[in-house]
Amino acid sequence: MDIAFALYPGMTALDLVGPYDVLANQPEVTAHFVAASPDPVRCDAGLVLVPTATFDELTTADVLVVPGSGRWAEALEDGAVTAWLRRAHPTATWTTSVCTGSTLLARAGILTGRPATTHWAVRDELAALGALVRTDRVVVDGSVITAAGVSAGIDMALTLVGLVWGDRRAEFTQLVLEYDPRPPYRAGSPETAPAEVVAFARDVLRPR
Repeated sequence: MDIAFALYPGMTALDLVGPYDVLANQPEVTAHFVAASPDPVRCDAGLVLVPTATFDELTTADVLVVPGSGRWAEALEDGAVTAWLRRAHPTATWTTSVCTGSTLLARAGILTGRPATTHWAVRDELAALGALVRTDRVVVDGSVITAAGVSAGIDMALTLVGLVWGDRRAEFTQLVLEYDPRPPYRAGSPETAPAEVVAFARDVLRPR
């Protein structure tokens, strides 16, 4: 099974690395890092990833994984990822996104009229792009799976493992990763975080 992980400047590393650690360790999987050019790609916090293929070289894969970014609007304007999605999605078995990566799926026409989730701060923008926005952590709609913000990419990938290889494989993978989150604060969503923290976060995350 070929899984293509899309890379683009300013993407959020955990959006990709979380699903990668879940999926790339499955014995049937060959992982590919795909970008507009073969040049290294710098993530938003400075991590550098090296593509293994370009969008022109790899136009088909069984699974597509599109990470998000705080600079998602720049990725929309650039258009390289969305152009690749328009070519690769029709023949993919599964198309997935993490966080604001859903805006790239939407711009490519994949989420029009479909339920999808994204980072809580970008729900209105995703709706404006034609998706039926849900607040769930993971949304499965046919062959398309979207995940909410950043860490939800691990949940998305475990969901995909269960759909492809069954619940026992997904449970085994979760156990090996020791994915048993118990965060020290109840501040992981706008519904549970203190109001002043939510207000500050909205201001920080607002597109400039």
